[in-house]
Amino acid sequence: MTAAASQADDRIIRESGIDARIALIVQPVLRGIGFRLVRVHLSGQNGLTLQIMAEREDGTMTVEDCEEVSRAVSPALDVDDPIEKAYHLEVSSPGIDRPLVRKSDFVTWTGHLIKMETSVLVAERKRFKG
Repeated sequence: MTAAASQADDRIIRESGIDARIALIVQPVLRGIGFRLVRVHLSGQNGLTLQIMAEREDGTMTVEDCEEVSRAVSPALDVDDPIEKAYHLEVSSPGIDRPLVRKSDFVTWTGHLIKMETSVLVAERKRFKG
């Protein structure tokens, strides 16, 4: 996928708050090294953990890719320093329970069973399976 095509396939599901600020910092870094951001999540269980979920343009992600992403985003996060406290950086692939965040994700996974939770009520419910 070209850079222009990648930008045309931007995420339609996005973070809010501090997660959104972090996403703005890491997304250009990821694009620059050939990866797409799937999700950013900062959690506070057992200290702070920043999870960055990413993948290559073809949807793959190896352990070596996770290491490459970690080494690329760490300096950018150190410069902008959006997190006030110490945290652990965790880079992962989307895996089997991947979030669908782009229109192309929905196309790619057409025909597969999904469990979906919306942020607003749809037909008086938020959880769907099918």
